[in-house]
Amino acid sequence: MSDLLLVLAYALLPGVGNMAGGLLAERTDAPRWLVGTALHAAAGIAIALISVDLMPRILPSVPRWGVVLAFLIGAGVSVALSRGVRAVRRHKAVGGAKGASTKAWMVYAAIGADLVSDGLVTGAGSAVALDLGFLLAAAQLIANVPGGYAANANLKHEGARRRTRLLGLGGMFLPVLVSALLGFLLLQGRPEMVQNAVLAGIVGLLLLATIEDVVPEGDEPGPPRWGSTLGFSLGFAGFALIAGYAG
Repeated sequence: MSDLLLVLAYALLPGVGNMAGGLLAERTDAPRWLVGTALHAAAGIAIALISVDLMPRILPSVPRWGVVLAFLIGAGVSVALSRGVRAVRRHKAVGGAKGASTKAWMVYAAIGADLVSDGLVTGAGSAVALDLGFLLAAAQLIANVPGGYAANANLKHEGARRRTRLLGLGGMFLPVLVSALLGFLLLQGRPEMVQNAVLAGIVGLLLLATIEDVVPEGDEPGPPRWGSTLGFSLGFAGFALIAGYAG
């Protein structure tokens, strides 16, 4: 099997974890507070990905001005995504269509950004060594289950149609596959600074979407403080442990 096909196969692993969580949400009818707790767990995973994995890769090789610039670009993309989702929602509202809220879809966008970073890291890691790419992707397999569950369960409670939810769930394979392909082909042989500057942009998108959308959406059902704290803590600690042992 060629290296490129192996990279694409590795990139399927984070998507499989996300799909497993989403299908679990389809098969169960969890109370709203539990969905809120799962969203806090997804936020903990995202923050752990940024602080434990991505930023330690970025800071040694990218100058601070480069990190700031890339972060601001990623944050700008997050704002553009939010406005785009709101525009689509307004258009549907004019036509009398009902569905999930903007924040619910932005939660999906945050999970998508997480998967983009998974793909980039997998592709870039595979460009260095194929076994490193596999370890990085395998670490995301389990870590992405809570995020997939929370995003799909949230859309379910918000009233999104089942067909729409399943299409969105299947579509989550696209960003991770495309970003892994780009990460491998475009970043292979590139200077480390260029590779990590791209990751800094992903950090901006992921962090803003997590803080502005995932956490408020997780607070909306009013989960008990112990539940949201436990969910966030387990999400953070679980990802940190998985990434540490896999790496």
